[in-house]
Amino acid sequence: MAMIYATLIIKGAKTYREVPAALKIQVKTILIDCGCENLITD
Repeated sequence: MAMIYATLIIKGAKTYREVPAALKIQVKTILIDCGCENLITD
């Protein structure tokens, strides 16, 4: 599920703020690993 959110964030369909709290750490890790840390906005 975290990968799905990360993909949607990268594609611009979702924002990091829309990620459920339970998944934020995993999504953040994926975005950093993909070099997309600029998309992490709290």
